[in-house]
Amino acid sequence: MKIISCIKAVPDPASRLNINENKTWIKDKDLTFVASEADNYALEEALRLKEKHGGEVVVISMGGDESARVLRSGLSMGADRAIHLLDPKFKGSDEFVAASVLAKAIEKDGGADLILAGVQSDDLGTGMTGTMIAGLLNCAHATVVVGVEANPETKSVRVRRELEGGLIETVELPLPATITVQFGINQPRYASLKGIMAAKKKEFKVWSASDLGLSDDALGKAGAMYEPKEILLPERKSKVEIIIGTPEEAAATLVEKLRKEAKVL
Repeated sequence: MKIISCIKAVPDPASRLNINENKTWIKDKDLTFVASEADNYALEEALRLKEKHGGEVVVISMGGDESARVLRSGLSMGADRAIHLLDPKFKGSDEFVAASVLAKAIEKDGGADLILAGVQSDDLGTGMTGTMIAGLLNCAHATVVVGVEANPETKSVRVRRELEGGLIETVELPLPATITVQFGINQPRYASLKGIMAAKKKEFKVWSASDLGLSDDALGKAGAMYEPKEILLPERKSKVEIIIGTPEEAAATLVEKLRKEAKVL
């Protein structure tokens, strides 16, 4: 099986985040970037499928140096090769543009039996990129996956999806297929010293927009479906008020405040 695992580099959740001067995004110049958490689960699932059925795992990411680092980490974990989508024209891309670029790269690489991505990224959290990749490649897809059983002989994959209320749905998809992996599906492995040393010798492709045959008006802010106007930090509006008096007096005061101030009665 050929499995492609999509990885997104995101600011380390432990970092202190500040909004930029234009209030359109955070100041990311000096931040530490890591792989989005759900993407780590997706990569681990890809590696387990390869160990069981054979084939190869290809990690792919779009971005600058931070994406190169998470790709090399993926190679250290056991992926066979990496594709880095690197071009200043990609900056400012939304989920649709990102999905379009990733889909083009997957096609250029000859497609895949299975494409895995995290259920959502840690920074935007929209959960749309994986499903849009499936749409652009015209392949079957399933979201919020908590279990994967592939059958290369019948060219199908059976997945378990987590639904609302703790329900689990089982779906069988024909290959090729795209799935987005839920948090906690497995326990991602750590890169070993042997894996880190081996990663240095593995194939690491770098493709630009021109390599993919993409026009400028389909990239970055020009190709985006939406544009952030302003990002704000949530305001703290909660307060605590202690009501004094006898139990009867306190109850009467509370009812009055709930009626007139909170307007819930």
